[in-house]
Amino acid sequence: MRTCLLTEPEPAPVPPERPPPPEPPGPPGPDRRRARAAAVLACLAVVAVCAAAAALPAGAPAPAPAATTPGPPVRPAQPGPTPPPPPSPDADARGTPPAPGPAPGARYGWPLHPVPAVRTPFRPPAHPYGPGHRGVDLAGAPGAEVLAARAGTVVFAGPVGGPGVVSVLHDDGLRTTYQPVRPLVATGAAVAAGQPVGRLDPGHAGCPDPACLHWGVRRGPGEYLDPLVLLRPPRVRLLPVPEPWPVREL
Repeated sequence: MRTCLLTEPEPAPVPPERPPPPEPPGPPGPDRRRARAAAVLACLAVVAVCAAAAALPAGAPAPAPAATTPGPPVRPAQPGPTPPPPPSPDADARGTPPAPGPAPGARYGWPLHPVPAVRTPFRPPAHPYGPGHRGVDLAGAPGAEVLAARAGTVVFAGPVGGPGVVSVLHDDGLRTTYQPVRPLVATGAAVAAGQPVGRLDPGHAGCPDPACLHWGVRRGPGEYLDPLVLLRPPRVRLLPVPEPWPVREL
């Protein structure tokens, strides 16, 4: 009698799973860039520590912190002497400031000799373009020399609407004008006080004499002054002596 043994068939082997294909190469993402930067910084820090350790001599102990001992109380700084002011930009190389300039109106003289008669006085205008007489008219003779009332620089010499005019700028900021004249100087020339700048021409309007010199003075662009004020001598005023005389203690 035959017997049959029934056996289960062996299972078929399962093939191993394949690894996923590698990602195609490309630019690293932000996380990878940050990781690389952190690694580079860590390497640089290690190198710096090693270089500092190598610079120290072998066996040299680390410097101990300085001991703080209580010292005497610190007094507040006392104010020192006040430093001198810086020299003026107009001072010379020795630091000496320049001498003050002359006061306006000092050292002026008559533009005609002998001293002429005043035919028309100065009448200031109410505003720069208002009516008035911006100077004085002095009686003279045709051809008489017209003199610079003070030293200065000629800033204009030539005709203005017909009559000749000479204008001189002085070191006190005032400007004198003389008309009608035939100029004897040119623009830019330096003239001394009393130097002839022109010859008087006849024909000045409103003049009862054969010739009259219109003499004007101006400060700035449009402030006209009375020329006769420049001829007045300086006034000296004496003050009373106080009683008793004050005594200063040294």
